[in-house]
Amino acid sequence: MRTTPYRAAPVGRAHLVDRLDRTLHTRGRAVLTGPAGVGKTEVAQAAAAEATARGETVLWLAPQPADRDMPGAAAAALVASVPPSALDGLPGPQRAAVAVLCREATAPDTGRDPIALRLGLARVLRTLADKGPVLLVVDDTRHVDPDSADLLRFALHLAPPDLRVLAVETPAPYGPDAPYGDPGTGPWREQSAGGADPEAGVDGAPVALWVPSEADVLLVPPLQADEIAELLVHHRLASRMAGRIHKASGGNPRLALAVGRSLADSRTPVHHAEALPLSGRARDLARRMLAPAPPPVRAALLLAALALRPTAALVRRAGRPTAEAELAAAERAGLVALTEDGAVTFTAGLLPTTLVHDTCWTERSEAHTALARVVDDPVEAVRHRALATDVPDERLAAEVAAAVETVRRRGNSALAAELALLAAESTPVHLGRRRIARLADAAEEAARAARADLAVRAAADLLARDASPEDRVRARLAVLDTAGQGLTDLDELYVHAMEDSEDHPALRAAVQLRLAVKHVLADGDPVRARAAAVESAALATSVGDRHTAARALTQQARMDRVLGSPDAERTLAEARALETADRPLGVHNAAQILTIRHALFDDRLTEARDRVNALLPLVERRGPVEDTIELLHTLAAVEARRGQCAAALQHAHRSLALTLEAGLSPGPAWYTLALAETAGGSFARAASYARRSAQASDEEGDHVFLSRSLYALGRVQLVTGDVAGALETLRRVREGERAQGSVDPSMLRWHEELAEALLAHDAREEAETLLADVGPVAERLGRTTVLLGCDRAYAQCLAAGGKSEEAAGLLVETAERFAAHGLVLEQGRCLIALARVERRRRRRSAAQQALHAAAAVFERAGAVPWLDLVAESPARTEAATAGDGALARLTEAEVRLARMVGQGASNQEAAARLYLSVKTVEARLTRIYQKLDVRSRAQLATVINTGPAPRPSGAAAGDETG
Repeated sequence: MRTTPYRAAPVGRAHLVDRLDRTLHTRGRAVLTGPAGVGKTEVAQAAAAEATARGETVLWLAPQPADRDMPGAAAAALVASVPPSALDGLPGPQRAAVAVLCREATAPDTGRDPIALRLGLARVLRTLADKGPVLLVVDDTRHVDPDSADLLRFALHLAPPDLRVLAVETPAPYGPDAPYGDPGTGPWREQSAGGADPEAGVDGAPVALWVPSEADVLLVPPLQADEIAELLVHHRLASRMAGRIHKASGGNPRLALAVGRSLADSRTPVHHAEALPLSGRARDLARRMLAPAPPPVRAALLLAALALRPTAALVRRAGRPTAEAELAAAERAGLVALTEDGAVTFTAGLLPTTLVHDTCWTERSEAHTALARVVDDPVEAVRHRALATDVPDERLAAEVAAAVETVRRRGNSALAAELALLAAESTPVHLGRRRIARLADAAEEAARAARADLAVRAAADLLARDASPEDRVRARLAVLDTAGQGLTDLDELYVHAMEDSEDHPALRAAVQLRLAVKHVLADGDPVRARAAAVESAALATSVGDRHTAARALTQQARMDRVLGSPDAERTLAEARALETADRPLGVHNAAQILTIRHALFDDRLTEARDRVNALLPLVERRGPVEDTIELLHTLAAVEARRGQCAAALQHAHRSLALTLEAGLSPGPAWYTLALAETAGGSFARAASYARRSAQASDEEGDHVFLSRSLYALGRVQLVTGDVAGALETLRRVREGERAQGSVDPSMLRWHEELAEALLAHDAREEAETLLADVGPVAERLGRTTVLLGCDRAYAQCLAAGGKSEEAAGLLVETAERFAAHGLVLEQGRCLIALARVERRRRRRSAAQQALHAAAAVFERAGAVPWLDLVAESPARTEAATAGDGALARLTEAEVRLARMVGQGASNQEAAARLYLSVKTVEARLTRIYQKLDVRSRAQLATVINTGPAPRPSGAAAGDETG
């Protein structure tokens, strides 16, 4: 028996914990089952934590492997864990039997009375249940010894309904119910003709403490990719690799954490880690999962691991006559999944890579040779023939190189990249120039497929040879292009690329283009980024490279927009003209996608939506996955801004799924999901996604998306009432944007949000100064809807300054103008602000009308969290309307302080919680006393709870400052 700490529901398991709790209360029994490492114990711990919180008695029995060979060990541990009072009422024979049981746990004895022992254990459990509900958790029934299992079955059969039981079991991978292999070969032995005892725990199989029904058994499934990402964040591991780690682990939390830690310990740059580390705990866990498989099954699994499209039939034709039985046994062991048509899929990507890695070259070569003879696709056949030999062969290399084009036409960029590298590595060394050319092609093919590991392999091989400057630059640029958002720690590559591109204008243009991207993402320096883009465009134009010129002008236009230059649209038009003539294959970082982004920034939302919808089908059919993701990001942001909340969520979730599947950084996708969840999902989920995006962006040194994710987080904090948190977060955004030299306020609209946070924090003058600074810039650049957001914040400043009628008029006008622009969520926010102003004016009917209007707007848009916010508004502001509007005289910041002090907080405590100085709290408290006509904390508490207090006779308001 061991004591286990109880905790809240683990990542991705809240729904399962709720279901488990319902099952225990309705049926009294539940079995949690699933493969090792899937998180069964954590779910059981969460259920135990909830039971403890309800005041129930929780008994946690966790027998260890050694206990299985010790008769009565588990039962003795259970008895030892109960309070001594539960043993007081036992009759003499039963007490003696229990005492003997506890002695036998360390010193076997033959003096046990089995009947008295059964009755004694049953009575102990009944005594506990008579005093209140009891939850008994048996964690890992595989280790319960047979004697204890027999005792527990008897005791549970007689237990009252108030004793609920949760059994945690891990199915035996190759137990008697899952036979394969020769009789008598341990866990693979055949089941005897008479069948196995269903209550016996043979060879590590779980024991049955009762005969479970289907309703009692709850399977703990693998985590989804997004849940794996959340798990990594929770354990402070690199979340940007969540998609690849999910593939490697198959969603098994223990394996995922092991992969994440192996990756962290490997010190390999994350952007080079497409192929996850081959050492460390992750590989050890994979080897332990594979270890019990006997040679026949392992041979079948090796063939499946090496095949591109493994099926049972293919494995059988490749030399395993009993393939179906072998793979079925592997499926029961949780290593593979089989479909009805016999397709084979490994449950975790780390399993086939470990299996192949640990198999000797001779066996791998024989397996590839066998597969080459039986596959029905010429591309697959030539791949297997190339992998079956380690002798370079130009004829074979040429066949593989020809297959690259075939595969590219099929749209399989990952396989094309693999084959391109295989063609290069199959080229004889004496054909040096040809091998180098193929290595350069392979690096670029890997970049198109976003396969950083293959790009690095090709580049490393090429750079170790006597390659030309052009080929060296091509290889290095391919590596840079696979780095995604993570461009830090790559300075050496840029330096060498610049050296190699000297006296080569076309190459220098390509390098400068990558530098422009680096300067804005990794360095946060749009001025240098613009300069690099200008030089790239000039060099590319001088050599007639329209493709690079168009991309460079696009980057220049992007920086012009950031810097507030009026030339942005003219430059973007030049880029579009070149792009139209060049007809590029993709849209990522292209002029047409930037045109759409500018329409989004300007709130020309219908135009932006129509342009994306025209491009998306073409990109999905022919373009790389990064282009599809880019368009889905943009479309989700457009729909969220338009108030098409359901569509925004759909596009955002799809972009995240594609991002994780492709193994790309999830930071941008999480930011987009934060926007969509803020519009139509859940404020809590929006904050969670924003925090994850901030962490991933910070890991990568991505200044652009770090600012965006913090903005999304601060906005949610503001609307949900966490003013101190919003102020801290939005000030970080301001600092980051100023450090980056960002000028245009339409690209990230933090100004209005920060102004409202300052106002809510009773810093009206600072809020008005901020609005006064941003207004002229927005006016100069023609950012009409930015000015509307500032008007909403300024109206609330007017109200805080006592100009409520003027504030109400401005909010009505601003709401109407937002509606005219199709910005319905912003319209609703204005109406909420209007309701607060009207409430302060004691126009309760007008306030109610504004709230009803806001609710109607949010309901039409499907803006669920905003609708909930409006529904809660009367309750949230009840204090402001109680006592004939007593607290309505206070600002929101003053209301928060009044409540804290009225509930007993000292000035020092209030200052710490509100991030204020004690002097500021004292001054604010003086104003509160004056406005409410009270002079003591006790009177303040009375006003808050019951209404206004009478003015003390002969006392001056504000005599006490706390």
